[in-house]
Amino acid sequence: MVVKALRKEYGLTQEDLAMKSGVGLCFVRNLEQGKPTLRMDKVNQLLDLFDYELTATKKS
Repeated sequence: MVVKALRKEYGLTQEDLAMKSGVGLCFVRNLEQGKPTLRMDKVNQLLDLFDYELTATKKS
């Protein structure tokens, strides 16, 4: 997943990422494991640290 790759690229642990982005450690773990029921606002809060955002797109 993109988040895990970015976290490793920046040399962050899951704990570091949670603290720096303001989300919980369980959220980071669930996100990296691909849990399907995550809140989009929390995902964007975390991705903002890397200057990314998740957006909705129309299915083809």
